[in-house]
Amino acid sequence: MKLLEGKTALITGASRGIGKAIARRFALEGCDIAITNIADDEEFKTTISEIEAMGVKAKGYVSNAANFTDSQRVANEVVKDFTRIDILINNAGITRDTLLMRMTEDQWDSVIAVNLKSVFNLTKAVLMTMVKQKSGSIINMSSVVGVSGNAGQSNYSASKAGIIGFTKSIAKEVGSRNIRCNSIAPGFILTEMTEKLPEDVKNEWANKIPLKRGGTPEDVANTALYLASDLSSYVTGQTIHVCGGMLT
Repeated sequence: MKLLEGKTALITGASRGIGKAIARRFALEGCDIAITNIADDEEFKTTISEIEAMGVKAKGYVSNAANFTDSQRVANEVVKDFTRIDILINNAGITRDTLLMRMTEDQWDSVIAVNLKSVFNLTKAVLMTMVKQKSGSIINMSSVVGVSGNAGQSNYSASKAGIIGFTKSIAKEVGSRNIRCNSIAPGFILTEMTEKLPEDVKNEWANKIPLKRGGTPEDVANTALYLASDLSSYVTGQTIHVCGGMLT
């Protein structure tokens, strides 16, 4: 039997990068997939089609994860369409990098809203469904920057650090209901965004990492699979660093 057979996952921001890799990895393990995206663009439509072609049920929902009411609507629609939500992946995120002296209020507010408030929105939206099921796995996408900090990313670092604290608190609140909550802290992951960096910059990053390479979205997806499946049935409130030893 596949690791996620008969389960449904809701994944935010899953039209590309880490979110898409998680959706594909879960589909390979028999999981039905509901994904969200801020816009109904070609990337989003293509991702849905690719997942459907893997032999599982897949549906996309255009939604703003930073909006409380919209998040509740999406969760209700997913339950209506799939009858259950077993796994929530809070993956939606943005960056607005600049030094604090130059940072605008909007640059701060937008990052906190999309990266941190969305985690509150979706987790609250799915919680009663998971309580009724007496099971669930919530996985929040943090970052090594949420642990170490990074110059020029005070807004992003704050949002990702907040996710770790939120994760620990929710794990303590809902553990008695057989609901687990963990976070993943990726390091330097080679996605569409980082691929645009100059080669010398990528090489400089890689040289700082004990494994001497950037990670892949699939590396993160494999960790998410572990946390979503019964392989991690006694793991909750934890943050797993997928960083090649960067923070060691």
